[in-house]
Amino acid sequence: MKKFSVVIAGGGSTFTPGIVKMLLASSERFPLKKLYLYDNDEERQAVLGEAIEIMLKEDAPEVEFVYTADPEVAFTDMDFCMAHIRVGKYAMRELDEKIPLKHNVVGQETCGAGGMAYGMRSITGMLEIIDYMEKYSPDCWMLNYSNPASIVAEACRVLRPESKVLNICDMPVGTLRRMSQIIGTTPDQLEVDYFGLNHFGWWTSVRGKDGTDYTQLVKDYVKENGYLNQVEIDTQHTDPSWQETHKKARDIYAVDPRFLPNTYLKYYLFPDYVVENSNKEYTRANEVMDGREKDVFETARHIIETGTAKDNGFHIDSHAYFIVDLARAIAFNTHERMLMIVENNGAIANFPDDAMVEVPCIVGSKGPEPICQGQIPMFQQALMHQQLMCEKLLVQGYIEQDYQKVWQAFTLSRTIPSATVAKEVLDDLIIANKNF
Repeated sequence: MKKFSVVIAGGGSTFTPGIVKMLLASSERFPLKKLYLYDNDEERQAVLGEAIEIMLKEDAPEVEFVYTADPEVAFTDMDFCMAHIRVGKYAMRELDEKIPLKHNVVGQETCGAGGMAYGMRSITGMLEIIDYMEKYSPDCWMLNYSNPASIVAEACRVLRPESKVLNICDMPVGTLRRMSQIIGTTPDQLEVDYFGLNHFGWWTSVRGKDGTDYTQLVKDYVKENGYLNQVEIDTQHTDPSWQETHKKARDIYAVDPRFLPNTYLKYYLFPDYVVENSNKEYTRANEVMDGREKDVFETARHIIETGTAKDNGFHIDSHAYFIVDLARAIAFNTHERMLMIVENNGAIANFPDDAMVEVPCIVGSKGPEPICQGQIPMFQQALMHQQLMCEKLLVQGYIEQDYQKVWQAFTLSRTIPSATVAKEVLDDLIIANKNF
């Protein structure tokens, strides 16, 4: 079996150790020749890089490992680039969340005003990485799971239409895991139908691969409990703020019980509730910095101090295998069925062809082939169209450096109550993002 060369862009991310562990655990399905880390924050990446180097010497000494801030070194002779960048790191995420909340509007990493600010920062970083990849490894595929995925995907569609970029999100994977726990099976035994934009969609069916229809069973559970359950193995989504989000799915479901909702819809359908229940002084960014960020870097430093990753190492994020599944689908033409963010082109019949939608796709060596989801109801169509135009205007405003269009994009967001508030939040975010 061929061995593959992989570069992880965003090597200083708290998710990097889990991705590396996942790659090592999947070595029989997806063997590695080279594993490189790339980050423009050399100091931050060095802590994780040194710890991962120790882990690899113990667990996979045959894999060539390098961590670097030199793009030529990082991207030369690579088969896959796995990208999970965070431009501005958690310091900017904190501002993305707290500045909108100061104006009593939703402060969230990927949704609303904060998500749009993060999106504009991310476009620049993502284009830079795509250009490095294409310069040094023209046949390389990028598997992008950087947030906010919808905005990044739209920018890539417009600005790098021929690039080999696959956009995917872990949130449907995490929710599918919860569905499998509700049913009493495992995610790999389930198959779903779904339509929407990223972080803005609905499941229309949940079936076993043997044909058993579990949709009503899951609906009955969500009607009473949301996606909250007692089986907590998805460590990323178990913090208090996430528990509340899983529970709130019950109220989102009540708005249209025909479908099972993505949890992120709470920010668009219940923005007043979200603001009322937000701690303006201690947001999700603080929760992550005091939790995951602290834990991962403490673990890395402990590995470096002791010189071993045995019995004190990193953990695989339970949802991470989908990244290997995606790489294998491309590498081995496996025709894996996965939810992907792709250009619509009729996949949702009554929605614009040039929309970047999230739908089930069959993935092989040519990339994703969307599965048609037919026509969608008026309620979802209207919500999605407003959100789509918000994101398209934002990307146009970014490309043209047009303040007016960005203000209009902010005004279109369902999380912001008026053009006046949109302008106030935007102006504050522009000041906060002056270095970007």
